[in-house]
Amino acid sequence: MSATTDQAEIGPLEHRYRQSVAFRAASDPSRVTATHWHIAVANGLGWGFDGMDGVIFALASPLIIRDFHLTIPEYRSGLQIALLVGIVGMYAWPWLADRYGRRTLLALNIALFSLLMPVLAIVQTWAAFVAVRCLVNFALNGEWTLGSMLVAETWPARLRGRVIGINRGTWCFGAALAGVVATTIIAQSGWRMAFAVPAVVAAIAVYVRAKCPESPYWVRMQDRKHRIAQAQAHGDRLSPEDQAWVAKARRLPLNQLFLPDMRRNTAIATFIACCSTTIYGTVGGWMPLYLSQERHWSTSTYGQFYIWWGLVGFLGLLASGWIADRFGRRPAFYVMLAEGAVFITLWVFATTNLELWIYGLLWSIGFLGFWGPSMILTAEVYPTRIRGVGNGFSWSVAWLFGFVLWPFLAVGLQQRTGSFAAAFLLIPAAMACMALGVWWFTPDHAGRELDEIAV
Repeated sequence: MSATTDQAEIGPLEHRYRQSVAFRAASDPSRVTATHWHIAVANGLGWGFDGMDGVIFALASPLIIRDFHLTIPEYRSGLQIALLVGIVGMYAWPWLADRYGRRTLLALNIALFSLLMPVLAIVQTWAAFVAVRCLVNFALNGEWTLGSMLVAETWPARLRGRVIGINRGTWCFGAALAGVVATTIIAQSGWRMAFAVPAVVAAIAVYVRAKCPESPYWVRMQDRKHRIAQAQAHGDRLSPEDQAWVAKARRLPLNQLFLPDMRRNTAIATFIACCSTTIYGTVGGWMPLYLSQERHWSTSTYGQFYIWWGLVGFLGLLASGWIADRFGRRPAFYVMLAEGAVFITLWVFATTNLELWIYGLLWSIGFLGFWGPSMILTAEVYPTRIRGVGNGFSWSVAWLFGFVLWPFLAVGLQQRTGSFAAAFLLIPAAMACMALGVWWFTPDHAGRELDEIAV
């Protein structure tokens, strides 16, 4: 009997969960139901407000630097401390999800980062701001893996790419909403008032708990563990598939990522994640400061730019998800990386505000679009028993590399040249390296069931 068949058998935990209509609907891979849409909407809302919270930080950065009387290196160092704590969250949330389930952790995660944001509005010192932001980052980073795993483990395989891509694309709407906040609140009332807005997002956690079932893959894995444990306790002989599974599962979860049959998947997922954060970390973190200090745009002006930058960027994630399902994961990477590299290069050399607007909106398509196949690949290459730990490991390493270590190079170039332009020109080169890595090493899992990819 195959591992897939074993996991498909209904055990006691799944039998209990199947009393729920929503769980039964999510367990059916042959059709799309209202429950599937609830899961996608919940994940999309989580990503949207993740984008809003993260971009509000970036849009408020010139004012925060001014109000706390900071230099750019001082501001960078504070951010990196918070990012290091965020990396712990990046690993801890999916690790907990492997142990306690996807749905509850996702709801808790959304509630926490929403309720912690307003606390930043009342702090009076830079040290206190950094301390609270550490907590916000710890909570915020859970969305990077929890939502994508729940979608990957419930939606039919033929639609997995476009749904994850569209869900990741709602980050763009969040970024656009942050632009609205910048133009209507930050520009008029300051950054503190803007940080109070995300408190309303906590209500999404109630929606997640009410409408989204637990992952059928996770439930079946718990039943398999229970069945094998009972068989071992009674001295029963295990099937070869169960023996092989137990030999892997009894190891520490982190060690399982480096077993002979998983090393390649772990390396590929981590490479893709590192490239993603490196590409985004340079421009995404410093673009408002660049537009404010070097291009002399007002808070209202660059806030309006972010509105359209996010909305146009959604087209890239929409397109990349469709390409990923229709033609494969690799073509989705190639199209988005090529488009983004060309137009971001033109943007850096733009001489007029009109050119900044045109090229900026165009490069947002590829620059944000490649995140679709990135999130798809990292969500599907790990087996269910370590899908959370695997995603946590890959994205934790990526955050350390792209958001903590890489900014030293970006800010160093800015300090040396007096401009972020040189750092921004590293992005097309990073996109080319990512495309080569995809070409040489990345497999294509379009349309395949998760258990066909890794067990």
